Amino acid sequence: MSRVPVLSLTLALLTVALLGLAPIATLQATSAQAPTSAQAPASAQATALVTGANRGIGLALAKQLKAEGYQVIGTARTPEEAKELAATGARVLQLDVTDAKSVAAMVDALKSQPIDLLVNNAGVSSRTEAIATLDLDAVERTIAVNTIGPMRVTQALLPNLRAGSGKTVIGISSRLASIAGNAGGKYYGYRESKAALNMFLRSLAAELKGDGFVVVTMSPGWVRTDMGGGDAPLSPEESAIGLVKVIKSLKPGDTGKFLSYDGAEIAW
Repeated sequence: MSRVPVLSLTLALLTVALLGLAPIATLQATSAQAPTSAQAPASAQATALVTGANRGIGLALAKQLKAEGYQVIGTARTPEEAKELAATGARVLQLDVTDAKSVAAMVDALKSQPIDLLVNNAGVSSRTEAIATLDLDAVERTIAVNTIGPMRVTQALLPNLRAGSGKTVIGISSRLASIAGNAGGKYYGYRESKAALNMFLRSLAAELKGDGFVVVTMSPGWVRTDMGGGDAPLSPEESAIGLVKVIKSLKPGDTGKFLSYDGAEIAW
């Protein structure tokens, strides 16, 4: 065989190989720069919805979540009075958790908006009455807001939560809801309503675990709010910082837990 054809063939193969290297290198560089599923684009924002976000812990949570880069939706019974919430840049929606029509209107306003994090924060307190002087009508109202309200809201927003990637549901409870820790009694209505909320969230965690949801009950600590009083050791901001830090650290294995704002687990 002549050497010329062999040399020509060799040069041709080398040319093809060299020409092929540029596209491959470019493809590799592009691939290395492209975001993976674990590295969302910088423009992507998780959406958090906080009920009762016009004051106290709810407002502090809205501010902290906003500071952490969340797109925040905050609810208030009277949105026009929620000026401080609106000033955070959060979207403000009207919501009375005890009113089915109000909940339906909120869902309609959200349409198919995906929600990554739902914080059931809206709640009321009850006086530390003894059983002999207990106002059962007030107890009924407390349970309607603190227990049935989160059930109604969570049920209504389940399609939005399924559409989100975070699939996280938080219930703001209290150490007063701990049956194991109840040595002082009183706080009737409040204790019962929050203990029932805990059971709802524990059941929800068990039901939705297979769907990738993380459902956690949380105590914000004793906070200086209208509910907690002026003697409480924590400011709403301190509580919110702790709550959000714990929420951001949650893993699938945490679903169904009762946690404090500082991350400690609380006895049921």
